[in-house]
Amino acid sequence: MNKRSEIIAGATRIFEAEGFRGVGIDRVIAPSGASTRTLYKHFGSRDGLVIAVLEARHRHFMDQLFEGDTPKNDPVGLLFDTLRSWIEVHGARGCMLLRAHSEYGDASKVIVLLVSRQKHEFRDEVARRVERALGRKDAVLSTQIWLLFEGATAAASIAGASVIDGAKSAALFLLENARTDHP
Repeated sequence: MNKRSEIIAGATRIFEAEGFRGVGIDRVIAPSGASTRTLYKHFGSRDGLVIAVLEARHRHFMDQLFEGDTPKNDPVGLLFDTLRSWIEVHGARGCMLLRAHSEYGDASKVIVLLVSRQKHEFRDEVARRVERALGRKDAVLSTQIWLLFEGATAAASIAGASVIDGAKSAALFLLENARTDHP
């Protein structure tokens, strides 16, 4: 692993556990053993590091989602299966992207826009999966399933990963109803 990747990995663990803005930069880079100078060399600023962490986190989740995606798999159910797997590995702390969006709301438009773009990308992926499962677009159902996913992500931090199964069941129920409403 190169130094840039080490810094991102260490910072991800710290940001996940302690938040973004309330933790000092020395604490953020400590797991990688990097100096402040090395941080600035690779990322330009603390916000540059936050952006790199958010980009890596989003890409890692999306890559994991696409890994399991085959024509034989249920494209909607796989969203929730991937979330469950993700939480088993990374823990249930809610969505790191939304926490960054909240913490940087007025402090960094770049970070807020990045998270917004990432969430739109994911929402578009949910819509593609709904379209694939139904054989047609359904914007309302796509939004409902996206909300179930986001809600399960947040609720798992309080109630545990089992809530993901309930959200998956609800999503599949809505999907099945959409199929019978439009045969």
